[in-house]
Amino acid sequence: MNKWLNKAEYPFAANYFIVNGQKLHYIDEGQGDTILFVHGTPSWSFDMRNVIKNLSKNYRCIAIDHIGFGLSEKPEYYDYSTINHSKTLEKFVVELGLKNFTMVVHDFGGPIGMNMAINYPEKVKGFVILNSWLWSCKDDPGYIRLSRVLKSPLLPFLYKYLNFSPRFILPRSFGDNKLSRSLLSQYTRPFASKTERNGTLAFALSLLNDQEWFEELWRKRENISAKPALFIWGTKDAFITPSYLEKFASGFQNATINQMDTSGHFPQEENPDLVSKLMREWIGNTY
Repeated sequence: MNKWLNKAEYPFAANYFIVNGQKLHYIDEGQGDTILFVHGTPSWSFDMRNVIKNLSKNYRCIAIDHIGFGLSEKPEYYDYSTINHSKTLEKFVVELGLKNFTMVVHDFGGPIGMNMAINYPEKVKGFVILNSWLWSCKDDPGYIRLSRVLKSPLLPFLYKYLNFSPRFILPRSFGDNKLSRSLLSQYTRPFASKTERNGTLAFALSLLNDQEWFEELWRKRENISAKPALFIWGTKDAFITPSYLEKFASGFQNATINQMDTSGHFPQEENPDLVSKLMREWIGNTY
């Protein structure tokens, strides 16, 4: 099973949480104060592996794979909506009894994780936010251009038959430190067949259909806006630009900002040692 997995890169023990009749894979490494990692698309807990290797020496690091991603099950027919992923995260946090943890979010992990935090603010003590968003982008010129692609009848074909998101979009989202072919395979191989690619397609369609929900989350941010937040941002991100950082940080009363000028959309993959250092120092100085 999963013979493609590079266990030297990802040497963690597998754990599973049953939700909606499906097995959600997660890793649970180290001891100490808890850090919960919530990934985006077309990613999985693999993108945080090196940060987790560093921080698990002093912290309990938990990282999930959304249903349809990574080492979790990928049913052909399932509710892969962003809202349902957030409901799943709520069940995971509640049933595992997680509390007083730092939440790390990236990309779609932002709305997924922060919706959970808005609903359970007493469980989260702070946030680390990497290249994400929490509002409607429908008036953003970049989104308007993207929406034309999202509306194309070819979109399901590209995602399901060509594995478009991890094969083509992901490698083009990096900054100076490009993703090697061997590491790229760890992002493409979880989506081995067209029946296992509905998760990535659903996230693309979420950009088209969930803008009002994203804006609702921004309006509700008061539930969590007083909590400390560390923003780590790759400024060479062609998709989620530094203007998103400025707006995001403006919504939090206690924001610390670190811009990484050589990184693109995945600073945790492109420069994990610096991300780990920034997180360790911030956690040590904040709580």
